[in-house]
Amino acid sequence: MKIEIRKEKQAEINKAMTGLFFEDINYAADGGLYAEMIENRSFESVRNIDNKEWVSDGSYGWSVYPKDACGAKAEIMSKGGICENNPHYMRFTASKSQTGLKNKAYDGIYSGAGEAYKVSVWARSDTGAPVFVRVMDGEEICEEAVLAKASEKDWKHYEAEMILKKKVACADFVIGTAPGETIDIDMVSCMPKNSVLGIFRRDLAEMLKAVKPGFLRFPGGCIIEGFNLDNRYRWKDSIGPLEERKENWNRWSGHTTGYQNYNQTLGLGFYEYFLLCEYLGCKPLPVISCTLACQFQTGEMVDFDSAEFDEYIKDALDLIEFANGSAYTEYGAMRANMGHPEPFGLELLSVGNEQWQTEDNRFFQRYERFEAAIHNKYPDIKLVATTGPEVLEERYYKAWEWIRKKSAEKRDFAYVVDEHYYREPKWFYEHIDFYDSYPRDVKEFAGEYASRRRNLPNDPAANTWEAALSEAAYLTMTERNADVVYMQSYAPLFARLGYAQWSPDMIWFNSESCYGSPSYYVQKLYGTNRGDYTIYNDFVKYSQAGIYGSVSYNEEEKTIIIKAANSSKKPKQLEFEISGFSAKSAQGEIITAAPWEFNTISEPKKVSPAPLEILTDNKVNLPAYSFAVIRIKAD
Repeated sequence: MKIEIRKEKQAEINKAMTGLFFEDINYAADGGLYAEMIENRSFESVRNIDNKEWVSDGSYGWSVYPKDACGAKAEIMSKGGICENNPHYMRFTASKSQTGLKNKAYDGIYSGAGEAYKVSVWARSDTGAPVFVRVMDGEEICEEAVLAKASEKDWKHYEAEMILKKKVACADFVIGTAPGETIDIDMVSCMPKNSVLGIFRRDLAEMLKAVKPGFLRFPGGCIIEGFNLDNRYRWKDSIGPLEERKENWNRWSGHTTGYQNYNQTLGLGFYEYFLLCEYLGCKPLPVISCTLACQFQTGEMVDFDSAEFDEYIKDALDLIEFANGSAYTEYGAMRANMGHPEPFGLELLSVGNEQWQTEDNRFFQRYERFEAAIHNKYPDIKLVATTGPEVLEERYYKAWEWIRKKSAEKRDFAYVVDEHYYREPKWFYEHIDFYDSYPRDVKEFAGEYASRRRNLPNDPAANTWEAALSEAAYLTMTERNADVVYMQSYAPLFARLGYAQWSPDMIWFNSESCYGSPSYYVQKLYGTNRGDYTIYNDFVKYSQAGIYGSVSYNEEEKTIIIKAANSSKKPKQLEFEISGFSAKSAQGEIITAAPWEFNTISEPKKVSPAPLEILTDNKVNLPAYSFAVIRIKAD
């Protein structure tokens, strides 16, 4: 098959085109990217009972240690806590045989030999009792740290460093005191010293950085809306000292059984998300509530003409000030006091998630009020609008009709429009021309997409090469249409093994390690092989034969970047006829596997890129079911 490539510039490619979408689902934050190892560290856990009742469950994840002894007393208290936002704490009285409290720590403590941890606790004691922490491997004390003697009246923060001399897995974390003593404890913490910025689990953060994302959308979609309005994500609760942040139960706790204590400590809050974007070198894209709860759940809404509605708008304006304001503004000062005097440089903001217009909720008018208020005060902020939870349906067409009309009246009405689709692999091939005929007046954002055959909890096998290959082929089309498709991000991003409400996912992990799904490697190949603009090619003539491709050019690197997918069951040879360039050396990477294959924790790179042999005269062999990136030096 001969592919003609000519030095004819076509669509400009947004430098931030390929990005990441983080949602706190599948224990992606607490128990995941947030490096804290203690579960329910502040005794504020709430248990979700069938999305009908939410009860305080402060002792969740904690038990008296050792289990087979007796005599100790552990009681959750709610008066005299550290602060109003964090009222619950544990009062523990040790016996002769039970001197500690064990934390579940998700699947227990994992540590390599020689790894260091910062352990800390807020504590008090009427008798000045000692406070210790231990990591126990069975009955063996692997390491112990005595934090201090607790003060007699006031809460105080104590911390120490602990280095584990041996490797442990599923070990017990125990905090306690001397026999017969009573201590009050709260905000128990164990953080790896090697965590990125002291916040993020290193292996997970490094996997994100390797994608070279252009943006990070956070902190989620449905959790922004909330099961109901009371459950929505309030960004102001997620900033300031950790012990003062007001926890929330996670909207995904009621999605499937077994996760009723899935909560948000907000240790990973908006300040930390902005820091993460700096670490990743990408643009932050926060999502804010637009006054509507999840329409798939309760659909609660704030009265359109109420003072409460104005408070939601003020929250949006205050967020921009928090991100961009000087240290002399109210919220800019809060950012500075947290350790970041310089502005974060926020440019993008998403108003709402998957909302759609109904006769009752008037979503279109709600967005218009936000847009007017934000652009009146911050005209340079680029807003993200939405067409709802799906494409190619009545509410999707109505949303586009509204957006195009308003954009014709006001050019900056929406910078991009967020579209979501989770479909079978067949759909992605059948819609390989999806954006070819889109009008170019308003730009599109594929904010959540994934190819999948099923959605079951805890199903890593759903991340097949068949699914990832269909995504790879589809993305050749979005790149070809880069003049209308400005941004794109796979979803969901993370899933903890045994804790996932949704499959498939981009990165899977447990306490010890992590791995990228085949879809992760597709995203990485797109993120690390970005051209400045597309150039003429005739790949489209071979789509009926199962060959899909795009070609771009990187000016700085003087490189032609070819992406080619072979979805057929037969190998194909591609020959590139290049005109207008002086082609030189070439190299490439390729992923190929049987359609049903997927990666696992024991075989993390079973389906992953390998070097591609470049034949003479710019020819390459594409095996059946393969995706390749070829880079040709050319000027």
